[in-house]
Amino acid sequence: MDPLTDMLRLLDIQVAPPCRLEAAGEWALRFAETRLIRVGAVLRGSLWLTPGTADPVLLRAGDCYLLAGGESYAVGSGPDVPAEEGTEVPHQPVYRHVRPGAPGPSSTISGSLQLDETAATLLLENLPQLSVIRGLSAEAAALHPVMTLLARETSFDAPGTGAMRDHLTHVLFVQTLRVVLSRPDVSIGWLRALGDERLRPALALIHGRPGEPWTVAKLAAAAGMSRSAFAQRFKNTVGLAPLDYLSRWRVQSAARLLRVTDRTVSSLATEFGFSTPSSFIRTFKRVTGRSPARYRGDRSGDRPRIPSG
Repeated sequence: MDPLTDMLRLLDIQVAPPCRLEAAGEWALRFAETRLIRVGAVLRGSLWLTPGTADPVLLRAGDCYLLAGGESYAVGSGPDVPAEEGTEVPHQPVYRHVRPGAPGPSSTISGSLQLDETAATLLLENLPQLSVIRGLSAEAAALHPVMTLLARETSFDAPGTGAMRDHLTHVLFVQTLRVVLSRPDVSIGWLRALGDERLRPALALIHGRPGEPWTVAKLAAAAGMSRSAFAQRFKNTVGLAPLDYLSRWRVQSAARLLRVTDRTVSSLATEFGFSTPSSFIRTFKRVTGRSPARYRGDRSGDRPRIPSG
């Protein structure tokens, strides 16, 4: 399994139903700050998107975007149009917003995704606040079929439409993330390491077999590098030393099992390579800010627990 798939599983992604916005005239809507990631695409016409206090960006039909910063943002027919609150938009599958004025109609679809906050730090701390994929670019080719299906599924109601909309929003997010990962300007972090042919084998070992007693020397051998060269390259690329990243990944993997199973702390400590339950608890608290018991209690109502065994 590849490291990106591993990370996406840890993120425990939950998708909110997407909304299709049909607008015309002089219009603008503002959306409040949120902990959600937003992904969207312009289906027809054009609009201006202003993330937080950053400069407005003009989006045209075929363009896709990913908002990862969680800040408030505005969309509208122009960057200077006074914005109304968009609180009603996310709760409707199709929202029509027509105001007087000259600009022609535009259509956009967007969805929100909630990620596990512990695992999401590895992703969000390295993503730009706003990523745009232009519709006429080569990197947008894989996104167009998803956009077409989303446009179709938000045009009518049929059996299974809700499930299709949610799944397609998830696919649009993953495809958009793939594009962002392929760009040469990806900042420091595991995102950049995924594109490093030398580091990728070591990441695959950490992600695939986190409980093994990995050493820098063993990981360096998998990368075909000397110990010192590997350690330096890993730290420069990921932002963490190899064994620090390993500890963090072990904790995040264990956190996922705490959320969805009734596994004991002792069994998780053994599975993820900790010498004693107490060392696991100390490391878990250092990474997440909470003990395993507190973490499990905080998430006990999030979703049903799957019995172990």
